[in-house]
Amino acid sequence: MGLGTAKIRINGADCGLEAIFLGVTTSIGGFLFGYDTGQISGMQIFRDFINRFGQGPPGNKAFDDIILSLVVSLMSIGTLIGALSGAYTADWWGRRKSLAFGVGMFIIGNIIQITAMNSWVHMMMGRFVAGLGVGNLSVGVPMYQSECCPREIRGAVVASYQLLITIGILISNLINYGVRNIEESSASWRIVIALGIAFSLPLGIGVLFLPESPRWLAGRGRWDAARISMARLRGLKADPHNPLVEDDFQEMHSTIVQQSTVGTGSWWECFAGSDKPRVVYRTLLGCAIHFLQQWTGVNYFFYYGASIFQSAGIDDPILIQLVLGAVNVVTTFPGLYVIEKVGRRIPLIIGACWQATWLLIFAAVGIARPPDQYESSGIVMIVAACMFIASFAMTWYVIPLSPSDIRMLTEPRQGSFRLGRHWGDLPPPHSRQASIPSHRKQLAR
Repeated sequence: MGLGTAKIRINGADCGLEAIFLGVTTSIGGFLFGYDTGQISGMQIFRDFINRFGQGPPGNKAFDDIILSLVVSLMSIGTLIGALSGAYTADWWGRRKSLAFGVGMFIIGNIIQITAMNSWVHMMMGRFVAGLGVGNLSVGVPMYQSECCPREIRGAVVASYQLLITIGILISNLINYGVRNIEESSASWRIVIALGIAFSLPLGIGVLFLPESPRWLAGRGRWDAARISMARLRGLKADPHNPLVEDDFQEMHSTIVQQSTVGTGSWWECFAGSDKPRVVYRTLLGCAIHFLQQWTGVNYFFYYGASIFQSAGIDDPILIQLVLGAVNVVTTFPGLYVIEKVGRRIPLIIGACWQATWLLIFAAVGIARPPDQYESSGIVMIVAACMFIASFAMTWYVIPLSPSDIRMLTEPRQGSFRLGRHWGDLPPPHSRQASIPSHRKQLAR
């Protein structure tokens, strides 16, 4: 008996084990997203990493602020391009092959990084290529999940994708913490990057054995294949005309037929509108939320947290970064509950005020009572950072729209554009770095 005929009952309906396997496997894409985001924070303060890619005379090397900014931010530029192109690859090749392509790009990018010897440009381009893969996955994974998973488990699967992003950040922090004692060796940062390849293989290989998206198949007139795919996801491969499969099929059929009468949506229609209601509003709403999510300043900690706390005189900055990652994971759970019970608007407002308060405390204490002169200031700054991360994880992190929230003819391009804004509107890394004037001095010690 294959997975296509194995099923369990969830909420009174049959769900195929293949659908559950799909949800688990594809959620690894969220893990890779988080892992690639979190790994650079600790790596950039490892001594071997600085000696190889930093600037200055041997024995006294430190990163130039602009060069470090480029090394860190080229990953985001890659994800911007990957997200914008993700809608095309998903439409051209199908959802599964597009995801496999994204994993392939991620692996190639990591290999380029691992083989870097002494050139920061080499390392930077590796991060750029890996970012192309991450951007592709950030569009393709939620789209594939929302199109394939039965309604009984769809919400849980999408939530698991979001949760695994935070777990990916935590695991990268944990691994950085584990290798910090060998920071004089290139193995310290190469192990971190190489493990990213290992984590990506289950997704790259597993997705090839999963059913193709029924919506993608139906959109190309392959209705019989779409029916079989739906039956597999229900664990009813041997009975593709089962009433449960038929109900799913007719719902999809009516949606596809309705969209086909309108035509294929273009990039222009995302902004010019069509006969679908409020297309422009929905596009701009999705872009604005992703834009403002990044403007909360959360990546100030995710990308430069270890450097920040090192410059503040903290003895073990990677440990503090690990604590922030743990807070991020733990507080995501109540956040997922809150948006189901309260909605999104109120958490957005409360979260923005909460985050602003703790950032203000963090900055005010750091300036008025420098932590390298007052030990208590370092403690207050750590607490403020933890509270800021908690407020972000419980509100602004779990709020942004996913492609499943907007089903219309322009959906793939809207999802791609929204995530492009997410990656493209990161605050300039150099401006964040400039707020840490003692950074270079601390690295040079």
